[in-house]
Amino acid sequence: MRVIEQLVYLSPVPWSSFAQRPHKFVEWFHQETHGRVLWIDPYPTRLPMLQDLRRPSGEGKSDAHTAAPPWLDVVRIRSLPLEPLPLGTAINRFGWRDITRRVTQFCAERNTLLAVGKPSALALDVLRAARPARSLYDRMDDFPSFYRGVSRSAMKRTELAVAREVDTVFVSSSGLRSSWSSIRPDAKLVHNGLDPAVLPAFREKTSDHTGPHVLGYLGTMGPWFDWQWLAALAQCRPADTIRLIGPLFHPPQIALPANVQILPPLKHAAALAAMSDFDVGLIPFLRNPLTDGVDPIKYYEYRALGLPVISTPFGEMATRCDEPGTFLSSGSENLSSIVVEALEYRTTPDEVSRIRSANSWAARFSATGILG
Repeated sequence: MRVIEQLVYLSPVPWSSFAQRPHKFVEWFHQETHGRVLWIDPYPTRLPMLQDLRRPSGEGKSDAHTAAPPWLDVVRIRSLPLEPLPLGTAINRFGWRDITRRVTQFCAERNTLLAVGKPSALALDVLRAARPARSLYDRMDDFPSFYRGVSRSAMKRTELAVAREVDTVFVSSSGLRSSWSSIRPDAKLVHNGLDPAVLPAFREKTSDHTGPHVLGYLGTMGPWFDWQWLAALAQCRPADTIRLIGPLFHPPQIALPANVQILPPLKHAAALAAMSDFDVGLIPFLRNPLTDGVDPIKYYEYRALGLPVISTPFGEMATRCDEPGTFLSSGSENLSSIVVEALEYRTTPDEVSRIRSANSWAARFSATGILG
């Protein structure tokens, strides 16, 4: 097996967005190899929708990357949002011909890992043209489930084609691996993780705190957010504060109890500090095709801050009923007693240290052996 020296990464998110799994992968790659990285920003792979014009800006929600490090080049794609249409890709190829040639030349210079973070026609083009030393598809989400109509059908075909082209497939959850058991039975389960370097110091909870308590959620509130469950939680804990911090993409369609706070998004460092003020971390997601493949990063961050977690049993969380400090609730029944149990849970400093080390991004990616 050839030793990998450099990386081409077709990302599902722009370099300028807040640090996510793709950013952590390329940072880990460079730390391990000192190799160059060619980062390719995403382009639209679905037809436009009216709701695209209604999205809140999410100002302040994250620490965006403002400049690339000297070892990384960012490539932006010129394209029209036509890929799902029969002639859409043919039209867009005129805009990315130079990109395909650049990637092919890059891969010819040294042993290169070509990693796909989001299926696309461009990804297929460069996989077939560049002939990298090794290729990877990191399946972080069930991408077709985010799309509708012809866009969903097109994404499904493209994703399957990418899966057939690459040498290795990572999946971020057990659900994603199970759904592809007949397509790529060799897919490697690589859970999401955390960056210990950005976490604040652990503040051990004292046993004499009797309330009121803060039951908190930090993250996007989208179509997957279970407002009914959250309202039931607030009703059964009227003396406590239910604090939600993040972009509100899908407002509640029901009246919420007075003890529910919805606060604007914060920069990542401020968000982590705000999470430290929680007594319990919440993950109230609906169970549906959109969440069946989700392994929430916030779970690892909550636990790495020493917080007990109360979650609905969706995606990877459904497998964690026996994990220390993790409490699952599928409805309003027994919800009050679950909160009491969670509030009584205490995480030790040694446990926090183990959680941070075992679930670091570096530990996740190093265990895959992808670099040879």
